[in-house]
Parts: sequence; C-alpha cells; structure tokens
Amino acid sequence: MAEQAPLSERDISESVRASVSRQDYGAKPRIEGVQLLPLHTFVEDGGSFTELGRLAAGALDGLAEFEVRQVNCSLMAAGAIKAWHLHFNQEDLWFVPPSQTLVVGLWDVRENSPTAGATMRFALGRGRSQLLLIPRGVAHGAANVGATETFLIYFVNQQFDAHDPDERRLPYDALGTEFWEIQPG
Repeated sequence: MAEQAPLSERDISESVRASVSRQDYGAKPRIEGVQLLPLHTFVEDGGSFTELGRLAAGALDGLAEFEVRQVNCSLMAAGAIKAWHLHFNQEDLWFVPPSQTLVVGLWDVRENSPTAGATMRFALGRGRSQLLLIPRGVAHGAANVGATETFLIYFVNQQFDAHDPDERRLPYDALGTEFWEIQPG
C-alpha cells in the first residue's frame, strides 16, 4: 500500500466538522488537599491481599496528620447515587476494592480555598488499589454505575455521633444530573 498524506480538518465532511473534538488525556486539575495514595497489593494463585494502611498510634503511615478514629463500610446498590456530603471537622479516606468501581465526585466548596469551586470526577477502584483523602469542606459523593453492589470502605478522623453528626448535605443534582452519568465517547 502506498504511503498516504495525513488528513486535516478540511478533509473531514463539513456536515460533521464542527462536532469533531479531541479527547484530553492530560492530567486533570486537582482540588487543594485531595490526595490519591497508591496501595500495595500482593497477588497469588488463590486471590490477592491489599494493605489498606499501617497504623502507629492511630496515625496512618504516609499520612501522619490523619489519625484514624473509625473505620466504616458502606454498601452501594447498583445505580445508587450518594451525594453530596460535606463535613466541617472530619476528613475521609476512601477505598473501593479494585474489582469494583465507583464514580467519585469532589467539589471544593471552601470559601477561601485556592481551588474554590473546582470539581473532580473520576473512577475509584477500577483495577487500582489506592486511597482517596478528602479534606473537610470538600463536598463529596459517589455513583455506582455498575450492575452489582459495590463496597466503599472508609477511614475517618472523627467518630460518628448520631445525635450531632458532622455531616451536611447538598442536593445530589447541585451540579446537574449529568455530573453522575457515564460520559459516552
């Protein structure tokens, strides 16, 4: 086959030219204080073992300022959206097993943050073992876009008080319902 010259936008049909776009594979903007921490997973013939964290006097190795006060597990039904949650005193550290997936949304609603108003949206789990640190004042939520239940295991630096919970809510659709939908493409 003879070598052909590359195409340009002018070589694309005018009827679709305005709809052609380029996907961005670059690093996405981060919200101040949000961290994704890789975890160690050991795979063997019969399965795998993942270290969720090593503790010394309640402090998590690699996050010395985060003192674990409680560990929780949430089961999200297929199609469920749990958003938006907001804490004034608590930080969350989320883990989704690598065999499962949640679409995570973060929204910096802190008035004086250098990233105020910024949002992040990404898949947690999805073949990766990592922890997600969510600072206080960053609204957060998750959508289970899969067909089966998904576990969200999370550490917090405050113990839950059912009589005075440090949990505020915003409407799940505060950024539009499309925020939680799978993006075709």
